[in-house]
Amino acid sequence: MRKIVVAAVAAFIGFATPQAPAQTNDHPLRVGWVFAMANAPALIADKKGFYAEQGLTVELKSFGDGPVVQQALAAGELDVAYIGAPPVYQWYARGLDARILAKVNYGQAAVITNDPAIRGLSDLRGRKLAGVARGSGMDVLLRGFVLKEAAGLEPDRDVSLLQMAVGNMTGALDGHTVDAAFTWEPFISQSVLRGTSRVVFDVNQALPSYPWYVVMAPVKTLQSRPDDVVKLLRAHAKAIAFLNDHKEEADRLIAEAFKLEPVTGPDGREIPPTAIVAEARKRLGWSDRLAEADLAFIQRLINYSLAQGLLSQPLDVRQIVDTTYLQQADRK
Repeated sequence: MRKIVVAAVAAFIGFATPQAPAQTNDHPLRVGWVFAMANAPALIADKKGFYAEQGLTVELKSFGDGPVVQQALAAGELDVAYIGAPPVYQWYARGLDARILAKVNYGQAAVITNDPAIRGLSDLRGRKLAGVARGSGMDVLLRGFVLKEAAGLEPDRDVSLLQMAVGNMTGALDGHTVDAAFTWEPFISQSVLRGTSRVVFDVNQALPSYPWYVVMAPVKTLQSRPDDVVKLLRAHAKAIAFLNDHKEEADRLIAEAFKLEPVTGPDGREIPPTAIVAEARKRLGWSDRLAEADLAFIQRLINYSLAQGLLSQPLDVRQIVDTTYLQQADRK
């Protein structure tokens, strides 16, 4: 595994690796995104033609989690990413020079369960909890804030953490492989509306409007395609405005893009896909602004990662944030 990471780092920063592709502008802007409803602005910008309005050709690629997106960036397969902040600063510390350019959303995560004995976070002691890949943004948030700070539990000692794909968590709950799951939308809302699970802890209630996904780009992209980055951020802002101002159409587009199926409620009635998206809006929203409070939260995540041994040295959030491209995008 170490050899793979070293090779990826070398490819990214331009060391002598013969298979590393040279970065040119003769291909579409390749945008990777974590497959989560919170990253809907990338999809909306594509579906509504906002990229095309900017004269920008974009190739969207979805991934299961942030660490995999970063590996694709390191291998030169992506130019920009919609991703959680932790993988950005973790790989930055390894030598992958990149910057956070804008916010994508706030909220999205919750602990859910179908066990009536689990009424609060303290009831997770001695239980099996599903989470995603070690070192991903959700994992850092789960260990650092949800378990350690909010629940007063020691991860890996007081709780048995099982890593799995987020799409498998509902099945693991239904099959009693795990007692609870730390997951995101639309999986939370699907379970809630079916009546098979309930929310034990909504992070957005504990940390109102906490930022989650961000738009980031390697410095290589910023140097070679600065105009395209600005165009992308303009399309990104327009997509967020559409999500906030045209909820009915936006919910339909999201439901179609995520191929959401109707769910059957506990009363036997069929609940349409758009109702799943509307339910998810209770726990997440969208904004491209990076406020001081957002930077403070990302710094908090950095500190969690340092304490969890995912960083070898302290980092200041301002080392990895550059809002100048967002400011340029504001100037029409």
